[in-house]
Amino acid sequence: PNIRRSNNSNIPKRDHYIAKAYKYPEAYADKSQEEKEMLLLETRLALRKMGEKDESIFVFSFYPDILTLKEVGDPLELGEYFGLDRDDVKAKILFAQGRQNTNYAIYLYACHPFFIQGYCTMTNGENTAFVPIREYLTSRGFDGYMGYNSDSEVFTHILHYTCRMLGYPLTYYKDVITPLKNEEMEKRSDANVISLLKKSLRPLCIDGPNCVIGFTPDGTLFMVQDSKKLRPGAVGGKKGKYALVSEVCGLNKIIPDRDHSEDIYPMKYDFVMVKPGAQEVTVWNQLQG
Repeated sequence: PNIRRSNNSNIPKRDHYIAKAYKYPEAYADKSQEEKEMLLLETRLALRKMGEKDESIFVFSFYPDILTLKEVGDPLELGEYFGLDRDDVKAKILFAQGRQNTNYAIYLYACHPFFIQGYCTMTNGENTAFVPIREYLTSRGFDGYMGYNSDSEVFTHILHYTCRMLGYPLTYYKDVITPLKNEEMEKRSDANVISLLKKSLRPLCIDGPNCVIGFTPDGTLFMVQDSKKLRPGAVGGKKGKYALVSEVCGLNKIIPDRDHSEDIYPMKYDFVMVKPGAQEVTVWNQLQG
């Protein structure tokens, strides 16, 4: 990116920011998508290991059509610093979070959002069940489940594990992290399935107030709340452009000319999705399935 540094900036000075596209090696020309994605993951982890000890290299994503920037400073100043206010900088999906996990010292690997193999989440909240979730994920034998400098990173990895590793539809992510009570499950046509999920994936249940916003490899955006709905969340916009935010003031800033009466404020059973193309918002209710 083209960096704009002002003389009185408090943004840390770094040697290089690299955003670069690569071709796959010739040996991978006929490989499967899964094999290519493992190569990308292994490359990212190798780069991270090379620079992690002395903080000479930070790498947040190594994946097609994904650019991840993280830095310390005032959010608006950082936007100008990276030139994100330029008209020629465009994206189908844009995630931004102006904070990091507040339980630790400032560290770029603890900053949201988190990404793995096409899955991404950012979170407003806290996760007191972090330790058992981390232990479960790291016992799966998958190299990508590592780091955990923030207790929120597990939300991304649970999403990846549920949808990619186990092959469940996206809505089952809600059933994994905030399972229904046994008496509530009886109303679902797939009650046997979600009952088994609750029993077998019990260590992945989240605890604490959370609003999770994320996307999947096909470009679907979603918002999901904790089981008690202890964090705010709002979704609104118009055909072709929707925003999922933790505070409605953000929605007013991003898309002020929308129909405010159409805004959605997800409750504890809701799973809100915006499909690629952003033509409409879908609300899936966990009780009804």
